[in-house]
Amino acid sequence: MEKPLIRQHFWDITSDAWSRCTPHRGRPPPAPRFVAMKDHVYKIIELTGTSTTTIEDAVNKALKRAHKTIKGLSWFQVTETRGNIDKGQVQHWQVTLKVGFVIQDS
Repeated sequence: MEKPLIRQHFWDITSDAWSRCTPHRGRPPPAPRFVAMKDHVYKIIELTGTSTTTIEDAVNKALKRAHKTIKGLSWFQVTETRGNIDKGQVQHWQVTLKVGFVIQDS
């Protein structure tokens, strides 16, 4: 009598999205593959984007404007969200971001 299959799962972190993988029966799961990080030095700046429509629009406006003069933007973190209120409704969004970019070698 054949033994029942025991499913073992691992996470493949080399793709953009985490993917669930199941190894073939009788084989041990492969070791997870890790992507080596490069030795970068990052500069962090603070920006505040504004929008009359959405928070996301305020973030995108700030990043789009920064991209015109700063190359290598890598990541952002929303640190503060606020807005103006008029007659009980949001009239204007202000979103403050920390933005990181790689300092280029000379």
